[in-house]
Amino acid sequence: MSDHGHSHGGGHGHSHDGGHGHTHSHGGGTGGGGHGHSHGPSDASDAENIRGQEFNLHLRIDMDSFTCLNEEEEGSGKTVFRSYEDRLDRTKFVVSDVDEELLFNIPFTGVVKLKGLLIIGGERETHPNKMRLFKNRPNMDFEDAGAAPDQEIDVHVDQEGFIEYKPIVARFNDVSHLSIHFPSNHGNSEKTEIYYIGLKGEYAEARRHEVTITAYEARANPADHKTNALNQVNQMIS
Repeated sequence: MSDHGHSHGGGHGHSHDGGHGHTHSHGGGTGGGGHGHSHGPSDASDAENIRGQEFNLHLRIDMDSFTCLNEEEEGSGKTVFRSYEDRLDRTKFVVSDVDEELLFNIPFTGVVKLKGLLIIGGERETHPNKMRLFKNRPNMDFEDAGAAPDQEIDVHVDQEGFIEYKPIVARFNDVSHLSIHFPSNHGNSEKTEIYYIGLKGEYAEARRHEVTITAYEARANPADHKTNALNQVNQMIS
């Protein structure tokens, strides 16, 4: 199954117009504090801190509903979503089980605008070489993953989390559920290993639909009950 998805080409997957292969440079707005002319330890530390704050969407994952398909050890898929500072922890990783594919179903606790991803894989032969992103398709299985993705991206061997992959923001600006399918690896190995997945973006709390529904029902009530019902709604909102 490692060959499906190749027909999507490199048009939006491995184009380098986003510069995603060079985001480990000292740019990215970190030089705006007047210390951008030197690249000493303080600059590197500042860049690390900023990146750590950016790649924090792991805190917004609903882990109770999270699933990873074809993981060798149950529950190991969750461990690769952690803080940027802990990205090099080699004790936490997921390995594929019966073949090279992995599929992550990632529900968020609100709505996310996805802006960047980091992927740290295993050694070259087990490092994923492609990821396929699906938006708002909960509970996907591998049969579902045969559909065309919202975006396909070529993944390079990266042991440090240097390379930032840029999703097409217009497609991923209202994500409540993200599925990431890794269909293959660099070595045609039966095993794919992933040590860290970093997610960067903006987060908004889930909307309170129940307030809207209650207000609508209140307006539909007979006139003699309307005032009291609306007062209750106002108390809920305030």
